[in-house]
Amino acid sequence: MSDFETVASSENQAARRGVSGEPGTPGRVGQPGRPRSLAGDAWRDLRRKPIFWISLVLVLLVTAMAVAPGLFTSNDPADCVLSRQHAAPSGGAIFGYDFQGCDTYARAVYGARASLLVGALSALLTGVIALVVGMLAGYFGGWVDAVLSRIVDIVLGIPLLLAAIVLLKRVASDSATVRLGSVIFVLAVLGWTTAARVVRSSVITARQQDYVAAARMLGAGNGRIMWRHILPNALAPAIVVLTIALGSFIAAEATLSFLGIGLKEPTISWGIDINNGRVHMRESATPLVVPSTFLALTVLAFIMLGDAIRDAFDPKLR
Repeated sequence: MSDFETVASSENQAARRGVSGEPGTPGRVGQPGRPRSLAGDAWRDLRRKPIFWISLVLVLLVTAMAVAPGLFTSNDPADCVLSRQHAAPSGGAIFGYDFQGCDTYARAVYGARASLLVGALSALLTGVIALVVGMLAGYFGGWVDAVLSRIVDIVLGIPLLLAAIVLLKRVASDSATVRLGSVIFVLAVLGWTTAARVVRSSVITARQQDYVAAARMLGAGNGRIMWRHILPNALAPAIVVLTIALGSFIAAEATLSFLGIGLKEPTISWGIDINNGRVHMRESATPLVVPSTFLALTVLAFIMLGDAIRDAFDPKLR
């Protein structure tokens, strides 16, 4: 057998074993022809992290509370009897009753719906704004990038809570639905800047790749290139940032409701319950501690989940 045939036979055997014949070419033993992907590496890194599983379980638990609170309590949070004011735990009320005779635990469970709804919709609207601004600034560059970047800098310099208080004072309404929409809109309008910067950086990196140049040479327009080639590369880092921002939006909504600027009764919110519990803390601390604990664990879960996903998808942090 000639030297050429010997080398070819060795390369064929290596390919059948799933190992590349050239050093530095990625391959996995037993899986020929399936190169390792960033998502696959990220998943292998994530599933070995206890923080990821703990935060994911907490997020799923809070989501289940928001979607189906009846699975966690059979008591009606609106069933309030003044004769049970600050009463001890009984009849399914595992944390007792508040100053109005309402089940403290039931209100905390039902409060997850408003908080999670505000956080999720604010993050969704924030993502839309950030993708539009970040992709336009990163793809076109020049004066478009200069103008949009200055707008980002201006909005970034505005304190979120202070501006939210001012804006919500102007659009105050007695309607619970209108107020809920106002809180979502204000938080999204003030909180999109960080995600927009991340998207812009990802787009600048992606537009310099060879596949974008090849698509442009084949006659693809700007819209097709941005939709088919740029957007998929900008989504992953944006989702990571928005996961962390979702927890921040939940905390911001609770703060605004605590101050009496955000959601109002009869909407059940952790911020409202924390404010009511603060007023009557000397009579009983449980109505203050329970919603505060629910809020803290929820915000912490989303932040930890976002941090874990970010670390897994960033090769520099591995």
